[in-house]
Parts: sequence; structure tokens; C-alpha cells
Amino acid sequence: MTQRAFKYRFYPTPEQETLLRRTMGCTRLVYNRALAVRTQAWYEQKTRVGYSDTSALLTEWKKQEDLQFLNEVSCVPLQQGLRHLQKAFSNFFDGRAKYPIFKKKRNGGSAEFTKSAFKFRDGQVYLAKCSQALPIRWSRDIPQGASPSTITVKLTRAGRWSVSLLVDVEIEPLPKRSNGIGVDLGVTSLVALSDGEKIANPKGFNTKRRKLKKAQKALSRKQKGSSNRHKARLKVAKVHQEISDARKDFLHKLTTRLVRENQTIAVEDLAVKNMVKNRKLALSISDASWGELVRQLEYKCDCYGRNFVKIDRWFPSSKRCAECGHIVEKLPLNIREWDCPKCGTHHDRDVNAAKNILAAGLAVTVCGANVRPERHKSDGSCESPVMERSRKV
Repeated sequence: MTQRAFKYRFYPTPEQETLLRRTMGCTRLVYNRALAVRTQAWYEQKTRVGYSDTSALLTEWKKQEDLQFLNEVSCVPLQQGLRHLQKAFSNFFDGRAKYPIFKKKRNGGSAEFTKSAFKFRDGQVYLAKCSQALPIRWSRDIPQGASPSTITVKLTRAGRWSVSLLVDVEIEPLPKRSNGIGVDLGVTSLVALSDGEKIANPKGFNTKRRKLKKAQKALSRKQKGSSNRHKARLKVAKVHQEISDARKDFLHKLTTRLVRENQTIAVEDLAVKNMVKNRKLALSISDASWGELVRQLEYKCDCYGRNFVKIDRWFPSSKRCAECGHIVEKLPLNIREWDCPKCGTHHDRDVNAAKNILAAGLAVTVCGANVRPERHKSDGSCESPVMERSRKV
């Protein structure tokens, strides 16, 4: 059994919207207060405040006269918010994330409901404190007999409401195939495949750039705190939402196709966070969304029984000849095609890199070989220092 989230759009009634906004506001308030308490305790007393401590504080806050409105919403999203804060701190202490920050109202919000705070009856979702079912637009069916364990309601910056149902499903693996594919990520061509195919980068940000610029310019002219500024901010958020939707739609279609057609998929383990520090390439790399593409490939391969292999980022996939294994000493980014000085084969830089990535991925899959050479020279050798010394002797 695998946990899978099914996300849907829904359009709440005015009463439901009021209740949900109030719930998200209370969740945000509790989260920010708990974060402030934990931060203050560390800086002043050098002590750590855990989830159990913040849960006890929540009980005390509900008794305060100025915080009585916390009792008007379901207590489950408030407790879940504290659990999310605990997880954020765990990720921070383990080095997986930065220090937690305060949540802002303008960024929308979310509320998570566990089984004790909702009912799933006759294909309808009833949340706590809400008498009517959520008017969900069911774009796809939940597997027969599946019941959600957690429901998350989210409001985006653009004012879009969505609900995510987490259910346990049994996913049947796809029929096995004998072929594999190497994927080289790029900017002009989003991906170059080892079979010679190149898929162009749709560049969703550039498509909406003029529209976004116009909306942001109008926003900058509005007085802060005014209703017109709020409307202008929503317009900017909607343009960003359009860009994000188009990008995710393209990536989902591309990754689904690659997973269906290939048994083994090999990609490079790129350090995207470091690469976007380059001011000249940051916008193009972010628009290409390499991290999201690799993430989708990884979880889809895991779900459908495919082999997913990440190649070491230092593997010289572009500089190595896929025919004879010769490694050139230098290959600047502006050179997109080159001829191997040893065997004379003409290479397309990206396709050649994809072929080398596939070969390295197959080597890792079969025998767990180390695809990162310890030392390589321009003559094409890939020997370790120990082997080289032994030959001289």
C-alpha cells in the first residue's frame, strides 16, 4: 500500500469560506506564537521548547479573554500546525532546511484535518464545524473503497481553493520493458535524450513576462493598505499561478511519458541551489524547474516499478566521447557540437552527455560501479593514481 494525495479544486459557499478563513487565521496565529516562544526561549535561556510544551501553551491561550476566538474553530488544525512547526525545527536541526519563518496572511494558508475532524460519506467531504459538504469538483475518482486519512484545505495567494485527500492505494506496476534512457537537462532544450531526441524548453515565464510586468507595474502604483492594492496584488498572484500551472502541466506530461516508455531512467544529480547563484543563468534555470522534473521522475519510477538512477554530478558526461571513451580537457559551454580528436566522431554536446549518463546509469544498476573517475587526463584515460603507478613500475 502506498499513500497518495488526490488534489481537487472546490468553490466554498460564503459561510464555508468565512469559517475556513477563520480556521486558517487561527492556525497561522498559533503557529507564529509558538515560533516566537521557541525562538525567545532559545535566545534568552538557551532552552529548547518541544511540541508538548507548545501544546500546553495552546491550552492556556484558549483560556485567555483576548483569544477566545480560538475556541470557535476546530482544534485539530491548530494542533497540526504545532506538529508542522516541530517538523520544521527537526529539519532545521538536521540541516535539511533553514530556520522556520513566520507565516503571512497574504501568502494564503492551509489547514490540515485528521480523521477526528472530518467525515467522508457518500463521496462527500464534511469538515468539522461545517454542516454542508464541500462543493468539490471531482476531476478524477478516488480508488474504490479507499478512505482518506488526512484532508488538507489550502488557499493560494491568487485566491484559489483546493483540497487534498491523502489515501492508501495499491498501485499496479507498469509492464516491464527492456530499454533505458539517459536524460541530460538543459536550458535551450529542456531535456536531451540518449536516443537523440531533444525536447524544447517551453519557457513559461517568458511567455507571461510582459503580462506579469504590466501587473507588477500597476501594483507598485497603488497605495499601501488600500483595497485597490489588494486587487492589484491578486492580479499579480494570478499571473504567477498561470506560469506555475503551465510549467507543472508540461512537466507532468513529459515525466509520465518517459516513465511509461522506459524501464531505466538515468539523470545527473545537479546542484541546482548552487547553480542559481549565477545571476546570468538563475532565471533560465529556475524557469526550467530541473528540481521539480527530477522529483517527478523519482516518485513516478518508485510508484510504477521503474529503475531510477542518479549519476554523480562530477561525472564528465559532456567531455567524454560516447563512442571511444576519450575525455577532452576543456569544453566551454558555448561549444554545442564537437569532434572527438581520437576517433573523429561528431557529437552533439547534449545528446552525447545523455548517452554517457545512460551508460553510467546502467553500470551502477548492474554492478554498483563508481561512475566518478578518480583522475582523468585529456588523452582519454580514466585510471586511478594507484593503477598508473603500478604501470610505471
